[in-house]
Amino acid sequence: MTHASFAERVLAWYQAHGRKDLPWQKNPTPYRVWISEVMLQQTQVATVVPYFQRFMASFPDVAALANAKIDDVLHHWSGLGYYARARNLHKTAVLIHQDFSGEFPSDIERIVALPGIGRSTAGAILALSNNQRHAILDGNVKRVLARFHAVDGYPGTSSVARKLWEHAQDHTPRERVAEYTQAIMDLGATVCTRTKPDCGSCPVVIDCAAHASGKISEYPGKRVATRKPLRKTHMALIHEGGAIYLERRPSRGIWGGLWSFPEPGSADELAAWCESQIGASPVEIERWDIVRHSFTHFDLEIAPIAMRVQRSSSRVEDRDDRVWYDMDSPQKLGIAAPVSGLIQKMKEMKSHVPNG
Repeated sequence: MTHASFAERVLAWYQAHGRKDLPWQKNPTPYRVWISEVMLQQTQVATVVPYFQRFMASFPDVAALANAKIDDVLHHWSGLGYYARARNLHKTAVLIHQDFSGEFPSDIERIVALPGIGRSTAGAILALSNNQRHAILDGNVKRVLARFHAVDGYPGTSSVARKLWEHAQDHTPRERVAEYTQAIMDLGATVCTRTKPDCGSCPVVIDCAAHASGKISEYPGKRVATRKPLRKTHMALIHEGGAIYLERRPSRGIWGGLWSFPEPGSADELAAWCESQIGASPVEIERWDIVRHSFTHFDLEIAPIAMRVQRSSSRVEDRDDRVWYDMDSPQKLGIAAPVSGLIQKMKEMKSHVPNG
């Protein structure tokens, strides 16, 4: 098969079977494509669609995102995970607003230099919005090309990635680049799937090296499996009535910049910590069941300890790094999924918690 016919077959398949009604495909400006591509990193399309629609309603263009408060941006991202993506979106919007008069750069080198945008995302932005000829290599495309060419090894290594980039570049056509870019992503997402690929529906199966060898499951190569470490922490759910005490996390590290419960050193120190930090002693303490949350590189075990205080005696006032969060009329804050789940549990239990 020639490289041209690979693209032609993928495009013909896309015309008949590809997805053409995704919200970011309507009016595919560089800004809208950028937001969708970042959201789609590590996240399924079905999950992204409602997030994208809400994000666009609140931040319809670069200026709106650049002028937004980071708390508002993180609030719209809550539940999507990988929160560095949201922080980088905000940083990049500010740079584009300040340095490029609000217009997205049309030069790939300038785009790659922006926070949180790699070569593949930059290529997708320019290909999908401007029909510029740039190859992409997201997870779906890696899988298609690794199987089609039987590229051995884990794509996360530089030597394997280099081979896949060469194939991606060779297959990208000179015309209909936007359609081809969407087409090969769709092919990987809906046909050449990670498990149980539908080879019978694949437009390039006749020349697929992995299919011919009967070793489809061996491509792309897997990362060497290692057991993820387990980290443990206590979270103090300090509450009074309908308010719960939250602190902003450091900008770096897990859930960077999001709001969460304080994490004192040990359970035995909670009462003393509460007195020293917020000036109120707990009048009731309850240990909840362990909550487990998995990250890419480690698992986190959270031991929640609910502590009711007399808020009237607290010396804490809302400020940039701490807040009394109103569970009935919540402020727009970025909150990670496990923390949000604990707040919801607290809200459901509120009717059974004495008001003191």
